[in-house]
Amino acid sequence: MDASAFLNTVLPFKDKMFRLAKRLLVSTEEAEDATQEILLKLWRSNDKMASYKSVEAFAMTMTKNFCLDRLKSKQAGHLKLVHSNYQDESVSLQRKIENVDSLEWMQRILKTLPEQQRIILQLRDIEQYEFEEIAEMMDMNQSAIRTALSRARKAVRESLIKTHNYGIQQQN
Repeated sequence: MDASAFLNTVLPFKDKMFRLAKRLLVSTEEAEDATQEILLKLWRSNDKMASYKSVEAFAMTMTKNFCLDRLKSKQAGHLKLVHSNYQDESVSLQRKIENVDSLEWMQRILKTLPEQQRIILQLRDIEQYEFEEIAEMMDMNQSAIRTALSRARKAVRESLIKTHNYGIQQQN
């Protein structure tokens, strides 16, 4: 595969790789480095790319594994599994404060989820992958993906209800 064919293949999902890396590694610089590493690894194995059922799923799996390895490495002791800062210059100061507060709550809630649920929630609800694609990336069956996603959403929902109702549960 030549360079232009490679770029045509990987550029459409490069941003998804970056967002997943940023979700896992927090730091924009770390996420950029991870994305470049994965692209370099893909380029080195571009002769095998035609044999992959989904290059995108393969690249996302590589990104997830690379980031998790990076987090487990000794060099990454300072990294945390949270989403990075959110900035929107077109809103009022009050709205900015509310957004920061909401994101901080979500970061705290997401930190309490098991790693697998956090990744599945990211891939499904933020990156909008289909269950089949997530199952392939995570090397799990679709029913396990659905169960983990359901549990993650339920934990987030319960935590938000508890937080915003000051510990008083709503009756269904």
